[in-house]
Amino acid sequence: MDRTKEIALKEYGISPQVYERVIKAEEKLEAYFKEIDKITEYNQLKVIGAMQKNRLTIDHFCGSTGYGYDDSGREVTERIYADTFRTEDALVRPQIISGTHALTVALFGNLRPGDHLLSPVGSPYDTLEGVIGAKRKVRGSLSDWGVEYSDIDLLPDGSVDMERIAENIRPNTRLVTIQRSKGYCLRPSLSVETIGEIIKRVKAVNPEIICMVDNCYGEFTDYIEPSEVGADLIVGSLIKNPGGGLAPVGGYIAGKAEYVENAAYRLTVPGMGKEVGPTLGVVRSLIQGFYQAPQAVNGSLKTAALGAQIFEDLGFGVMPLPTEKRNDIVQCIQLKNSENLISFCQGVQKGAAVDSSALPYPAPMPGYDCDIIMAAGAFIQGSSIEFSADAPLREPYAVYMQGGLNYPHGKIGLMCALQNMVNEGRIK
Repeated sequence: MDRTKEIALKEYGISPQVYERVIKAEEKLEAYFKEIDKITEYNQLKVIGAMQKNRLTIDHFCGSTGYGYDDSGREVTERIYADTFRTEDALVRPQIISGTHALTVALFGNLRPGDHLLSPVGSPYDTLEGVIGAKRKVRGSLSDWGVEYSDIDLLPDGSVDMERIAENIRPNTRLVTIQRSKGYCLRPSLSVETIGEIIKRVKAVNPEIICMVDNCYGEFTDYIEPSEVGADLIVGSLIKNPGGGLAPVGGYIAGKAEYVENAAYRLTVPGMGKEVGPTLGVVRSLIQGFYQAPQAVNGSLKTAALGAQIFEDLGFGVMPLPTEKRNDIVQCIQLKNSENLISFCQGVQKGAAVDSSALPYPAPMPGYDCDIIMAAGAFIQGSSIEFSADAPLREPYAVYMQGGLNYPHGKIGLMCALQNMVNEGRIK
């Protein structure tokens, strides 16, 4: 017997039928996986090149405490990010706790009372709605601070209504926010080309409007980043793609120097900005994670494609399709009912390296309007670059799967999810 098959059957409880079903799905993706490898190789060279250009040495890993004055490791990390993403400057800090926090810092740093914020890609992700405060009152939100907000509904097929962008820009529109990933929404994640077209239309009306892209889940999934098609700011979390599974915390804001500086003044102290902020011994993890990030994204993309192929073969709706161009690491699978959704997530948990004995159940979560189920056996709490799956308990009962630091883990995790659904009679 094949040794890999043997360990899957004996130690993970995978049936021969489930194992063969996954292998057959994998065989359909051979050519597609080679295309993913090409993107990974290009991005890996980009990252290494930025490290060499900035003369990264072991001395940069020492870190700082207290005020963080003259932290050379922090400075070189930010130059590496800026050069990799082709931007003027970057703010990369462990004091940023999440992607939502990074977006909050960028928004509050660059908006003032009376300004208008526009989202041309529909409603933002659930947690950002609290930051904006337009649809539900939250103390300390942008709305509470006097910032106006509006968004443009997506077209019925989930695409951006390009023709309505210009007419929704107001004289006081200061910033346009573009969410690259789908969030908990059944729409295609945005390609870099689509983001470029949105920015082009905004700048045609007023070139002074700041175009900010929520780049979470999208880094290194393509040859270029949104900052290379006109984005003034790109924002993300280090416990997603760019942290490579090694960053214990953090976020980044990269783009034009003026707007990055505004964000830095919001994060630390006006007048001090980027000059302060201790790294507390995590510089090596941040830099090594960034070095590892293209490979981690490679595993995540292959895991997503395999999940799409398996469940499309079983008759479930998937977005994107198995061999469709991917613009982030998120794979949506429409599981038709809450029982299937819960079974899938509990199966993913059984395939985890950490907390595999835990059993996730739906529960309320801050920032969401319904119960959420989250399956994640992660070395870093809340990490979305490690293999995980989560979903709101509401129609159309779609699960959002992401991550996989390496493809073998993603593959066995999918086998465990599928096996759990078979064991519970959800699928045959």
